[in-house]
Amino acid sequence: MSGERLTIKTPDGAFSAYVARPAAAKAPAVVVIQEIFGVNAVMRETADWLAGEGYLAICPDLFWRIEPDIDITDKTKAEWDRAFELFGLFDAEKGVADIAATIDAIRADPGCTGKVGAVGYCLGGKMAYLTAARTDADASVSYYGVGLDALTGEAARIKRPLMMHIAGEDGFVPREAQAAIHAALDGNRLITIHDYPGRDHAFARQGGEHYDAADAGKANARTLAFFKANLV
Repeated sequence: MSGERLTIKTPDGAFSAYVARPAAAKAPAVVVIQEIFGVNAVMRETADWLAGEGYLAICPDLFWRIEPDIDITDKTKAEWDRAFELFGLFDAEKGVADIAATIDAIRADPGCTGKVGAVGYCLGGKMAYLTAARTDADASVSYYGVGLDALTGEAARIKRPLMMHIAGEDGFVPREAQAAIHAALDGNRLITIHDYPGRDHAFARQGGEHYDAADAGKANARTLAFFKANLV
């Protein structure tokens, strides 16, 4: 499959999104929510993977308000420094609005069945959680979301299923934060939390320093089963 570029218009301006289409003429859609490195090769490959699994995948440029078309890697200190700078400048409130606009745009696409899910990683994991709480996405998945212990109150707003993947040794989400997340969310029937003992942040980022093929495979299989059950 080959990706395409879609422009999404909002009252604040327009931004681009990478779209990967499946073989089927109509399919459920999944919004892929970026890490702190922009819509880079890893995010495009994630969208391509979901398209290969039968989903209409779209990855919006959430950093467009700071600088459009950021595309960096996790391989050099300079890129990490830039990524953390972008993370500091990012406005999550406006990010949620941009994700909502992306959901509306892809739901209206002729290739979409009308069902739209979301999956996010790192910063995107935080945004996937907020997507579950604040948008009409049909199902959301958060991979090692950051800062969620401060957002547990948002769970009261969640009306559709959410799956969370938590790395047991996440350098950005300490054990105390993980405990707070479990204490607040374990009783919510719409939320499923999977823990990965011994894994560090971004264990599912292929080619990353902490990538673990076995647990990445396990998490991805759970994600696919979750979407299959909730995006029909």
